[in-house]
Amino acid sequence: MRGLARRAMRGRRCCAFVLALLPMAFAHADAQSASVPWASGEYLEYSVKFGMLTAGSGRMQVIGTDTIRGRTAWRLRFNVSGGVWPIRVNDSYDSWLDVETLNSLRFVQDLDEVGKRTHRDYRIDPERAVFQQMGKEEKASVSDPLDDAAFFYFVRTIPLVVGESYDFHRYFDPKANPVTIRVLRKARVRVPAGSFDAIVIQPIIKTSGLFGEGGEAEIWLSDDHRRILLQMKTRLSVGSLNLYLKKMRLPQDSSAAPAPRS
Repeated sequence: MRGLARRAMRGRRCCAFVLALLPMAFAHADAQSASVPWASGEYLEYSVKFGMLTAGSGRMQVIGTDTIRGRTAWRLRFNVSGGVWPIRVNDSYDSWLDVETLNSLRFVQDLDEVGKRTHRDYRIDPERAVFQQMGKEEKASVSDPLDDAAFFYFVRTIPLVVGESYDFHRYFDPKANPVTIRVLRKARVRVPAGSFDAIVIQPIIKTSGLFGEGGEAEIWLSDDHRRILLQMKTRLSVGSLNLYLKKMRLPQDSSAAPAPRS
């Protein structure tokens, strides 16, 4: 029973780690461009499996626009809920992204993990290149900062060339930089939402863990201008952790939506 609980705890931590750090893996875009492939109301929903077990679900949403310190910002949300028995989580990550500069202005984490609740609220100031967690002292940031949730959306705005590798230094807390993106190949992928053309990338962060230099995480993005996340597969010492798109709502012109093929 204790062994099962320990494995479940590792599975829960890996699931939360993957879904929390997934956006961090994509740290690059032209901060001067306000042209984006998403729109208010976009909704992507995923099933999460740890080995053969359904571990929960994840959601990525463009809630709409909001005003932060006089700036109009995209309101982005990432949420994951579920876990491996007896461990349950319900974590949310909210980002406010300046619609003109595409820099992060605010980042909020609301975590509920095994009954323990954590709230972190970060003010990010691109003009001064600083950030501050509520209740703590100000710290140095980077030029054109991006937070965890914002990174996922930024990767959708850049070209990805098979065989190329990209290094970026844009995470708002400099200690997490750099991030490397390797573009591995193109492929066809079938997920619960349908069958799609995809481009496969490997994110690498200069730390230990799932996206560490020895990691084997691979991520499938739709091979079109939207670059939506279709699937992720990883190999861990305790098993595999996989993420699959099962539902999507793309409110922008439907003709531009990635069309599933049989």
